[in-house]
Amino acid sequence: MSESLPEVLFVCVHNAGRSQMAAGLLAHLGEGRVRVRSAGSEPAATLNPAAVAVMAEIGIDIASETPTRLHDAAVQSADYVITMGCGDACPFYPGKHYLDWDLEDPAGKDLATVRRIRDEIRARVEGLLATLAPVAP
Repeated sequence: MSESLPEVLFVCVHNAGRSQMAAGLLAHLGEGRVRVRSAGSEPAATLNPAAVAVMAEIGIDIASETPTRLHDAAVQSADYVITMGCGDACPFYPGKHYLDWDLEDPAGKDLATVRRIRDEIRARVEGLLATLAPVAP
């Protein structure tokens, strides 16, 4: 039996800041060892410009990403579902690894605050990456 890449789904309300930064960081740091997606329970029209700016500062371009609505199928296909302030909007399926990261919402915050949030997300992503393993198909 061959193993496949683990799939991680990051979910926040607007899919415009925290979940997009987390997805960008995991895709970058994971170097092809993980499939990454993000979604929001109430997606915004565009990404948070401050989130885009602080990610560009560390060489990760998320400017072309688009906030996406959370669908059951995304949760069903994920091995890990990481929520960030979306409450009960995320459906629960047995057999998934669920984590809730209590992170400040970067919406409307200054760049210094968004940098701090980015750095906290990076530390959590690095910890997550250390625990991820290939999954059986």
